[in-house]
Amino acid sequence: MGESLAFYRRLGLDIPAESDTLAHVEVEVSGGLRIMWDTVETVRSFAPEWEPAPGSGVTLAFACDGPDGVDRLYADLLAAGYTGRHEPWNAVWGQRYAIVLDPDGNWVDLFASPA
Repeated sequence: MGESLAFYRRLGLDIPAESDTLAHVEVEVSGGLRIMWDTVETVRSFAPEWEPAPGSGVTLAFACDGPDGVDRLYADLLAAGYTGRHEPWNAVWGQRYAIVLDPDGNWVDLFASPA
């Protein structure tokens, strides 16, 4: 849990440090949206047959402070030991974009509109 939460703190989410040892964590972001983390043991305590879903149905995207912000955050995450999925590039839709993996292997997008 602590590794995942540390990753998302680097992306700007306000997650209390004491959450690192919890089995369930929730963070409310803009508009009432909540991001939740559960340990495998927590989920299996009420759904013993549960298995992680193959593939990914949802991707989180984090806005950066300009195109250079994408490059800086991507480099910072790699320097901290996280895995890059796609280094920063100028996307055909006009944004600076990059993709990193969180500690659980989920794709996380970093983006910024042109300066």
